Amino acid sequence: MKRYDLRPLKDNFYSRMLELMDKDIKDGENAIFLFEIGDFSHIQKSADVVYEAGYTLMNSIKFNEVDWTIVVKKVKPEPRPVVEEESDDEDNNDDDEE
Repeated sequence: MKRYDLRPLKDNFYSRMLELMDKDIKDGENAIFLFEIGDFSHIQKSADVVYEAGYTLMNSIKFNEVDWTIVVKKVKPEPRPVVEEESDDEDNNDDDEE
């Protein structure tokens, strides 16, 4: 397990994080990344970037008042479940029967 402080990169840490995962982390190994929270959009985006790159997000926690920590494992993630939305057509058909 290796730890990386990406706080000096401010909002531009995603490409560096993926570079480190690709070149510095062995298959099956974990990496800990520390970055600034900012407006909280980085938290969801980092999770999305990790998933899209083919890695598994193991943990995501607030480190202190301004920093966030994620733990990423260099293994293929499980597929995200597909959620089907219910159609409103069934509700509209009830009115026609009157």
